[in-house]
Amino acid sequence: MRLPIPRSAPVRDALLLWLTALLVLGAGLGLRDPWPADEPRFALVARQMVESGNWLFPHRGIELYSDKPPMLMWLQAAFHTLTGSWRVAFLLPSLLAALGTLWCVQDLGRRLWTRKVGLYAAWALLFAFQFTWQAKKAQIDPLVTFFITLANYGLLRHLLLGPDWRGWALGWFAAGIGTITKGVGVLALLMLVPAALACWRGWPGVRAHARDPRFWLGPLAFMAAVSLWLAPVLAAALSSGLPEHRAYLDDILFRQTAERYSRSWDHHQPPWYHLRVMATMWIPPALALPWALPAWWRRLRRRDPRYLLPLAWWGLVVVFFSLSPGKRDVYVMPALPMMCLVLAPLLPGLLRRGWARALVLLLALGVAVAFAAAGLSVLEGGGSLAGRLREERGLDAASIRAAGWMLLGIGAWGLGCALLLRRRATAALLAGLAGVWVVFGLVGYRLLNDASSARGLMAAVGQRIGPEAELGLVAWKEQNLLMADRPATNFGFKRSWDAQLRLGLEWQAQAPGRWLLLQEDALEGCIDRQRIELAGVANRRRWWLVPAGAAGGRCLPTAAERAAAARRQTEDVDE
Repeated sequence: MRLPIPRSAPVRDALLLWLTALLVLGAGLGLRDPWPADEPRFALVARQMVESGNWLFPHRGIELYSDKPPMLMWLQAAFHTLTGSWRVAFLLPSLLAALGTLWCVQDLGRRLWTRKVGLYAAWALLFAFQFTWQAKKAQIDPLVTFFITLANYGLLRHLLLGPDWRGWALGWFAAGIGTITKGVGVLALLMLVPAALACWRGWPGVRAHARDPRFWLGPLAFMAAVSLWLAPVLAAALSSGLPEHRAYLDDILFRQTAERYSRSWDHHQPPWYHLRVMATMWIPPALALPWALPAWWRRLRRRDPRYLLPLAWWGLVVVFFSLSPGKRDVYVMPALPMMCLVLAPLLPGLLRRGWARALVLLLALGVAVAFAAAGLSVLEGGGSLAGRLREERGLDAASIRAAGWMLLGIGAWGLGCALLLRRRATAALLAGLAGVWVVFGLVGYRLLNDASSARGLMAAVGQRIGPEAELGLVAWKEQNLLMADRPATNFGFKRSWDAQLRLGLEWQAQAPGRWLLLQEDALEGCIDRQRIELAGVANRRRWWLVPAGAAGGRCLPTAAERAAAARRQTEDVDE
């Protein structure tokens, strides 16, 4: 049977893009559990939503979880309702958001320039390291990146190709949904700043239509989107009269937004941090920036608003996040799609140059050689990578060797692509990178899952204590509660470790057959080290099982123990 092959070049090009995107981004879906950081937290909150039926006030264990709005957790819980599988449901929002972001960039490039430019923009974004890496993780950032990009899509269609009032309303609505996904979703509306400036300066092709009454459809759409979450949660919190609900509102609306930005308590970095992130994590497309910058300047001098609006918005986003003392690499990721969009018109001409093709081929060879060298080092057993897999990930010798062969196989694939496609350097690089993500998803997920998700640790704990025993968690991480093979008791997450330990020992003394699981840094001098058992190593931590009677008297930590535990607990929260 012969498969039908589309004869139309546009159809073939689009089909190749979307099949590659599905393969690269979807490889490994359903093959792993949530991994730190953040993934187990959101999956645990989503599971507790499903189990409790309380979707307005999320919980992490016995405490309310107010660090982030619940949009991602809602989607994970909804997809679990549809699929019945947490392994599929927890990653689906990121996968669909990434595909949606690619579509926005591709269609916007097509509308503003040409079909070819749209495809170049999508290819550049698909293989930008930060985008692909985050799209294969179940964190909030791929989702908020999609909503911000969708908002940019709608606003730019109106401002540059309009009037398009449906696009205008879509842009504001998407910005509102982005805001209740993560507060920075509102930054999409910064696109109006360069648009207003261009209108004021008389740039051709920019239309604000501010005097048209339909202008107010945008702000109304934004308020409607925000109200989808804010209205019911405000009504429920104010009507319940419960102090914990008021505290939840205060934390999520003020402390986790304005206060976290102005007086960030974690992730402190220098002002230039995001410049370094863009230079290193936005490759390969970022490698073209030294040649793109003067080309963009020439187009701005010709007053081309198709470059002004995305470039100015990108700059405003970087400045916004650079002013805050707290910085993480994912903060500027929503600007990556706009960078790829304005870079795409330059790529066809740039990649026709011999030196550019040579640079791309050199990068493809470098990636392949790096993976091959890492694989050989792991197989030899003497390198630092093998040691980290053994000590920090808890992999056994067979799994470490399998990881070595996986890395070597990725390197061999990359070298083969570079040699066979050396006359088409860009295709060689993209094929090699596709191999990295596909093999890691299909093989790496299976190798690392038990240790990274704590599934192996919690399975060993369940086997050791027996099916009838009760388990309590002290100084726990979300993956411990998520992967436990039975309902586990916890004593709070944000509560200090020594307080958790005291409550845990009191709980343990109330009935026979109760065990405590805690990480090594939370052990105090009152616990008899001869009576506890090493449960295993997971997520760079050693975990211990404490049977009843292992604590002598009342646990009161020394000053040194308290300081060490507080320091370690702060590091855990920062993750």
